[in-house]
Amino acid sequence: MKIASFNTQRFGVTKVSDVDVLSTLIVSRYDIIVILEVVDVSGASIKLFLAELNRVNTSHHYALQLSARLGRTRYKEQFMVLHRDDMVDLIDSYQYEDNHENNVDAFAREPYVLYFKPHNTVLKDLVLIPVRATPQDSEKELDELYDVFLMVRDKWKTDNVMILGDFRADGASVTDKQMQNIQIHSDRNFHWLIADDVDTTSATTNNHTYDRIVVYGDDLLATTVPNSAKVKLISASPFWLARRGNATGSVSRAATGNNLIVIYSNC
Repeated sequence: MKIASFNTQRFGVTKVSDVDVLSTLIVSRYDIIVILEVVDVSGASIKLFLAELNRVNTSHHYALQLSARLGRTRYKEQFMVLHRDDMVDLIDSYQYEDNHENNVDAFAREPYVLYFKPHNTVLKDLVLIPVRATPQDSEKELDELYDVFLMVRDKWKTDNVMILGDFRADGASVTDKQMQNIQIHSDRNFHWLIADDVDTTSATTNNHTYDRIVVYGDDLLATTVPNSAKVKLISASPFWLARRGNATGSVSRAATGNNLIVIYSNC
């Protein structure tokens, strides 16, 4: 099973109406993919994207899930999750409620958690927690993810939890010293699969490791293909085009945010 996450930078009508960008964003090799920073209030770009995705994929059909519109200001975003419904079943989803006593509004964008059951696999289930942390609060948000983990583990009675997305876990947002105090980092049951020295951004001005994949427990770790958690460079075509004839040279920066992060699993 192949799982990926990508921040498209303001996924909406303008971006999807660009033919080159649309073809770039077509997903054809992933069983589950998380797309961050969806901003289209009308939903028109989302419908167009899903229709085009299923039009060019004849072997698999994709289903789509959207979070609530999230954010503290008028600017709102959604998490979008696509999965091959002939490969995995979506059993349940949960919009995390950020209302704990003494720690209200820890997240600018509360996690949207999904509970899957893959077909014909070793693991009986898999929980995904997509993340898009804010630069100014990323340390607090990443630490709060431990509470999210505890909640979903209790809710669905499983340890098979994967946290993935844009953690902002580098540079001025989170220092090495601060990282050591983040619970999902200090607890050795959590395995961070993207190394700290990997550049996950498409920017030429820094080489930060913003994007991460974290899995809980040795059972889930054992199902991942060794060294398969990787960053797919933008110049190598993010999302491995469905229209592979278009995959020549570098891809338009209009489609890029951070680079694509990918993990292969035998789960």
